Amino acid sequence: MTQKEYIEREERYGAHNYHPLPVVLTQGKGVFVKDVDGKEYFDFLSSYSAVNQGHCHERLVNAIVKQTSRLALTSRAFYNDRLGEWEEFITTLFGYDKVLPMNTGAEGVETALKLARKWAYKVKGIADGKAKTVVCNNNFHGRTITIVSMSSDPDAYCDYAPFTGGFIKIPFNDVSALEEAIAQPDVAALLIEPIQAEAGVIIPDDGFLKTARCLCDKYQTLFIADEIQTGIARTGRMLAVDYEDVRPDLLILGKALSGGMYPVSCVLADDDVMLTIRPGEHGSTYGGNPIAAAVSMEALQVVKDEALADNAMKMGEIFRKEMRRCSSPLIGDVRGKGLLNAVTINPLHGKSAWDVCIEMKDFGLLAKPTHEHTIRFTPPLIITEQQMREALEIIQKAILKSQND
Repeated sequence: MTQKEYIEREERYGAHNYHPLPVVLTQGKGVFVKDVDGKEYFDFLSSYSAVNQGHCHERLVNAIVKQTSRLALTSRAFYNDRLGEWEEFITTLFGYDKVLPMNTGAEGVETALKLARKWAYKVKGIADGKAKTVVCNNNFHGRTITIVSMSSDPDAYCDYAPFTGGFIKIPFNDVSALEEAIAQPDVAALLIEPIQAEAGVIIPDDGFLKTARCLCDKYQTLFIADEIQTGIARTGRMLAVDYEDVRPDLLILGKALSGGMYPVSCVLADDDVMLTIRPGEHGSTYGGNPIAAAVSMEALQVVKDEALADNAMKMGEIFRKEMRRCSSPLIGDVRGKGLLNAVTINPLHGKSAWDVCIEMKDFGLLAKPTHEHTIRFTPPLIITEQQMREALEIIQKAILKSQND
């Protein structure tokens, strides 16, 4: 089959809820992927930061194959011999009493919201049905009905009403608006991305997260950090909140928690929050299955053993420095932390971020726009300096070609 035929088949039989770049991938290794014609590309999306450890990392492949051949799923009707091991590993690593495993990032967010509401009624003493959660405009926490109810993006919420109530929306990075919202009666939690990745890698002012933590303490409000994209070494620290030494009350992880090998997410919290949910009140057939436990432990160990946070920090500095030196009227802002970076594309001569991504694809590098005029660049954290500099040459060549066409 040709790439065109593969694409036509997806268009014929699949829902049209994505708009992929026109490339059909069949193989991946490290920082590279190959299409069905054998052409190799740098992967500068990393499956939205799920493949931090690189494609098909040998240790992760071995872990998943070994566990799959032994025991795949028990449900939570029974104990299994891997779940407790993983629970001890991850709670020790991140410093929490308990962990609740799920599968997808959206499930992790839903779990955190349910925990916050249970805590609000059982511990804080908010009247039943009155709990509110403060969220930020331009957030992206997933696509369930409840999650899009807190969105400010019409593409996310349009035509999905009626919406779930109980959310107070404020501007991101606005301390005054934050305190005004948290000080209202019946507020259970603040849910926040330390960096708004999907919005275009929007980084708050230094000290904002620390101030938010202090305000949550002042008003007895839970601080929920959505680190599904920003966590697991992506920003140059294990967690993005580590830049300000902030400890969330609830920490949501996903994506790179399995190195892209398997859907795994979780919420970490201490006993006073986690134990408000009792048996039968929340769960998932696949959540905490043996495969997820085995591959997640190995994925996190790889991050530590290969010092991926340090590498993300170093390679991110090279990326931003070299992109800022690129002389092109198409390039607007260059921003980021670690290997979570964005470049805004000035709309000159009718060119959009999509057009630049098509040019990069043709030269051998894959990235994707987030919104019309921003390209997010998130390669696997294992990328070497030589590979980074080769990739930068491709990016800059594609931008210059777009500029001159």
